[in-house]
Amino acid sequence: MTTAPDHELTAGVKVPLVGLGTYLIPDEEAASAVGNALAAGYRHIDTAEVYGNERGVGEGLRRGMRQEGLERGDVFVTTKLWPLTEERSKTGEETLRSLDESLDRLGLEQVDLYLVHATFGHEQRLEQWQALVEAHKSGKARAIGVSNFDAAHIDELTEAGLPVPHADQIELHPWSQKPRLVAHLRRKGITPIAYSSLVPLSTWRTAPGHLSGKTREMRAEGERPDSPFKRLAEKYGVTEAQLLLGWGVQNDYPVLPKSTDPVRMRENLDVFSFRIDDADLDRIRDMDRGAGIAWGEVDPTTHG
Repeated sequence: MTTAPDHELTAGVKVPLVGLGTYLIPDEEAASAVGNALAAGYRHIDTAEVYGNERGVGEGLRRGMRQEGLERGDVFVTTKLWPLTEERSKTGEETLRSLDESLDRLGLEQVDLYLVHATFGHEQRLEQWQALVEAHKSGKARAIGVSNFDAAHIDELTEAGLPVPHADQIELHPWSQKPRLVAHLRRKGITPIAYSSLVPLSTWRTAPGHLSGKTREMRAEGERPDSPFKRLAEKYGVTEAQLLLGWGVQNDYPVLPKSTDPVRMRENLDVFSFRIDDADLDRIRDMDRGAGIAWGEVDPTTHG
């Protein structure tokens, strides 16, 4: 069984370099997906309040850990605060309540990483971050961080005298490499965690209702038999998905591929048996197109 090596956050907490992303997995399917992932060797499960599947994820954790003989400390669990209520930004008190509610749905006393999901709660952003700092001190979150924060959002926290996040989960793949933001995070000791690593695949988010900012031209490019990632995957004897995930972990980004197919899960975890050479890394660097695609017309790193 393949398991992923770890990356150590500045909190001294180790996060596996490959985890299961659960965005767009319905609550009623989440338990099966998480159980299959644990059986395949995954030791990091990523969810969020706004995904609406924390109960299913929690059931899958309990079932899968029991079946695999795992202890709670063997599995890294991430969830995220949705920073808005229906009408406004959540206060610090509401932030702590949201964490308690997530823990209840997950059936856990503690998460390994708790993130502010996006910058949308800008009116209360400092108060929300202070609440996460309190959650870390209390032990309800072993590490804390943000998601979809740009450099200016990070600096806003530190300029207010607040602790630096341990991680920033952002859209990262060869088409959206964010070199300036990544360099800024590295300087601050903040780990970039990559989501939507598989955007360039022609099969990425093709199901009805799985919206994104991917254009028809982008999809057609990925379908070509001579597309760059197909050629690179053939060169290294791996799948396109493995090539893209391998690019992420080779850059020391923990990655979070989403799948409900046990075979695909195992393939996505098997990305440590090859290394992309320097010349190909340079070619991939030139493929950067700038802004992210996963959120469609809204780019959360420039919001608020």
